[in-house]
Amino acid sequence: MNFMGILIFLIALVATVILIIISSYNDLVKLRNRYQNAFSQIDVQLQRRYDLIPNLVETAKGYMKHERETLEAVIAARNSAVNASSRAVENPGDPQAMQQLGNAEASLTNALSRLMVISESYPELKADRTMTQVMEELSSTENRVAFARQAFNDAVTVYNTKKESFPSNLVAGIFNFNIAQLLPESAPEVKQAPRISF
Repeated sequence: MNFMGILIFLIALVATVILIIISSYNDLVKLRNRYQNAFSQIDVQLQRRYDLIPNLVETAKGYMKHERETLEAVIAARNSAVNASSRAVENPGDPQAMQQLGNAEASLTNALSRLMVISESYPELKADRTMTQVMEELSSTENRVAFARQAFNDAVTVYNTKKESFPSNLVAGIFNFNIAQLLPESAPEVKQAPRISF
């Protein structure tokens, strides 16, 4: 009877450990999928932003013939951000990819801000209907990017908390669940979307 009680206890203990491992593993998978899905929402908005920028540059080009360097800087920053975004899409949460994307986005925002400041000197450009429409769409997209970034960072935080908590940290170590990186905000001086009043 004593042996049987010990056997039942050991079986129950092993079953409990297995259930904890399965539960922790499934929770980590669910949370990883959640932050990866949240990143896909950022990617949708970033692609929309990237698609708007050539229209903005083409519209401005007609008025800003002497500002070629600024326009080229915007396109170069956009292309850099597109490349960084492509790398981040392959592995959302990867620290290096997230840092590169954050840096590229900050550079793009800086370049757009310079373009907006210079465009203030061109009243015809400010009055251009296409420019006004593109700027409104770009501003709306910037807001969507900010909301999507916050949702992604929230999902990453929940995942990382679960990954670092006991007993999930043991399961995460066994099954190679890595820490996910937050998508950094732009530098403080460029956090605001470029705003211009037409």
